[in-house]
Amino acid sequence: MKVAVAHEAGRPVVVEDLPVPDVGPRDVLVRVTASGICHTDLNVIGGRSALPLPIVPGHEGCGIVEETGPEVRRVRAGDRVLASVSPACGHCGRCVGGMSNHCELNPVVKAAPRFELDGGRWAAALCGCGTFAEAMVVHEASVVPVETDLADEELALLGCGVTTGVGAVLNTAGVVPGSSVAVIGCGGVGQSVVQGARIAGAALIIAVDPVPGRRESSVRAGATHTVDPAAGDPVGQVRELTGGQGADYTFEVVGRPELMVQAFDMARVQGAVTLVGMPEAGANLTLPAVQAVFSGKRLAGSVVGGAQILRDFPRFIRLAEAGRLDLGSMVSRRIGLDQVNDGLDLTARAEGVRTVIV
Repeated sequence: MKVAVAHEAGRPVVVEDLPVPDVGPRDVLVRVTASGICHTDLNVIGGRSALPLPIVPGHEGCGIVEETGPEVRRVRAGDRVLASVSPACGHCGRCVGGMSNHCELNPVVKAAPRFELDGGRWAAALCGCGTFAEAMVVHEASVVPVETDLADEELALLGCGVTTGVGAVLNTAGVVPGSSVAVIGCGGVGQSVVQGARIAGAALIIAVDPVPGRRESSVRAGATHTVDPAAGDPVGQVRELTGGQGADYTFEVVGRPELMVQAFDMARVQGAVTLVGMPEAGANLTLPAVQAVFSGKRLAGSVVGGAQILRDFPRFIRLAEAGRLDLGSMVSRRIGLDQVNDGLDLTARAEGVRTVIV
């Protein structure tokens, strides 16, 4: 089968023919039908994460189950499944405690060598998935069976970007109707935050991004106002749009510490600041201590949007089927696996919202 492998940091991935991985007792063989390209893939391929190479990128995908191990109970052959960026076993202490986005299986699932390379070497699969391939073998905790007529290219986006963004609004921040929201970074995840704010009933949704096309698409997604950081201090612009008070809820969706500080400064007194973007390994965030204490602002990290995938995948699918969550408009390009490096380049240049491998 064809698989895209990242061998060296900063170098193009290589599409090569590899054997289909063996299926273990709790593993599932999935024929991949669609995979989104996420900015996290760029960080990993570029060596800006803590994950070692070689690795098979891709963690946002869907497909059809072709084979299951003898101990698998969640799915069976023929099921249509949505892969998850974070596994959820459903029965460990964290899963039972409503923190399945921090499932205790995470380190084991994500570190497992999945793809055998030439010379007896092995490559892991990003987030335990490795969706940049014609097929993948994953732990059953990393897939959820779904029944929907959504197109593969739309369904795949729920595996990471859309769930992370919408979940950050509904689960982590708890945005309420009539509130004001500012979103820094309006790529695929940022657009999902905008949509989540619209779904939650926010009255004022401010999209902050230097790319004109992304500001325009944010308006179509539900933003009421846009801010161009190149046109002046973005914090000042957001404060002006909110009557000098700052936004009730702010989201940083890029992963850069200086933008996290901006998100903090954009929030009103006792506002909620949610950090969604993936920072580079070793990056540090510094805030003024007095302001951090006396402003009463709440600062929260959002891992996979705080999603409980067994609950949230089905409910986000229902939102999409009802027309309240627009997945189709987020698909900017459709490419084949052999064009994966072109897709990665588009993502690096911030062209479009989401490129999907189909």
